Order: sequence, then structure tokens, then C-alpha cells
Amino acid sequence: MISSFANAKVKYVRRLQAEKRFRLKENVFVVEGTRWISELIQLSRIPNIVFYTDEWLNAADNETILQQLAGIKQAVTEQIMQAMSDTQTPPGILAVLPVQALPWPEKPSFLLILDQIMNPGNLGTMLRTAGAAGVEGVILGPGCVNAYNPKAVRGSMGAHLRLPILAATWPEIKKLVQDMSVWLAAADGDLAYTAVPWTQPSALIIGGEADGAGSQARKLATSPIAIPMHAATESLNAAVAAAVILFEAARQRRETSGK
Repeated sequence: MISSFANAKVKYVRRLQAEKRFRLKENVFVVEGTRWISELIQLSRIPNIVFYTDEWLNAADNETILQQLAGIKQAVTEQIMQAMSDTQTPPGILAVLPVQALPWPEKPSFLLILDQIMNPGNLGTMLRTAGAAGVEGVILGPGCVNAYNPKAVRGSMGAHLRLPILAATWPEIKKLVQDMSVWLAAADGDLAYTAVPWTQPSALIIGGEADGAGSQARKLATSPIAIPMHAATESLNAAVAAAVILFEAARQRRETSGK
């Protein structure tokens, strides 16, 4: 049972939570909560180390969950878990997991491109939404927050384990989507998102929360598209706009495929 804040493992996790450069150097990230741990078990992903509290272990079925989890397991006090966690109310279990990039699809037909998304909570939500809508890969353009930011990881609810995520420059993005139609979500778009033929190979660009998409994104896009809105509402939150459009695309694709 670790009870000291001076413990090297505790210091290591706290630094991973706080420092992007350190996470990149170590090529690991921190996941928290029973749902994340269950995802690791389901996908046979082995963390470097798992930390848990007695309170978490004593809850229903959690001992069975821990027994199924391969790798090093270490008990800590509630105070230590609070210090290591990125949340105000820690879930009682966290793990340090190696970054394992999933293979990029050879001929993708449904991609999400994010431009200057700086809010990690929004990024996490969009990754979760993309996975749920059947997106085959997410591209993070320049200016996006790191995909392994603790808040982005928490918001993704396990999407990092199932969805290829790629950080790229605009010249690289251009090559990745060269055989696809590229649609840019924009308030000034003349085409409604429901009128887009999403059954064709398509990529959707969602721009930043404050200023929208940049000039490089607009240059790459085949056409801007809009979500028609009632009354004087000017725009939606970036994550909400992504969800609305992605699930319309998913609906069209599902109806065409018959699945």
C-alpha cells in the first residue's frame, strides 16, 4: 500500500498528468475509471501499472475485474489516489498505458478532421462521437490539443483504444484525403448538411471553438456546409455540431448498406 507522496511511482503519474512533453517522451498516458479498465480487459491491452484503492476494490465485482487485469497492480491510499488523479472525485482506479497507434485505414471512406480544437473536453467528446458514428479515423490538424491530454482521454470514454487518431500537417492531410470529398462545417455554408451525399468517400472538417476553421482548412474543403438553425442562434458548440453532422452521415451510410 503506497501512502507517501514522495513515492517515485506517485511522482511519475502526477508528472504524466501535468506535462504533455513528459507523456510524449515516455509514450504513455493515464486512464481513469472502471469503464476504462474494463475496456482494457476486453481488448487484452496490458497497462504498465494499475493503481487502486481499497474502497474501489471492495465495491461490487471490482475484485473480479482486478483479477482479470494483467500487469502490475498497486494499492494506494485515498489521499494518494486523489493526488494522482486528474479529477476532483477520483474513481478509485487508474492505469498507465502505453500509446499504441492503431493502423490507419488503407482506403478510408469516412474521416473526421479537426482544426484548432483547443478544448480537451470537446476533443474527447468528438473522439467518442466519431467512434459511435462509425468514423474510420480522426485527423488532428495543427493547433489541436494533444489527443492524450487527461481531459481528452476522460471525455473519449475509451475511443483511443478503438479509433485510429493521427496528428498531421495540412500537406499531409491533403494527401490523406486526396480521393475524398471534404466538407467543412461553417455557419456561412450554403449547402445543408443533410443534402451532402455522405455515402461517397467523405471527410468532415470541424473548426476551432473560438474562430472556426482556418484558411488551410477552407482551402482544402470541397464545400462549406451548414446546420440550419432556428431564430437568432448563430452557431453550435463544436462537439455538438460534429455529432449532428456525423450521425446524419452515419444514417445515410447505414441506409445504403442495409446495416
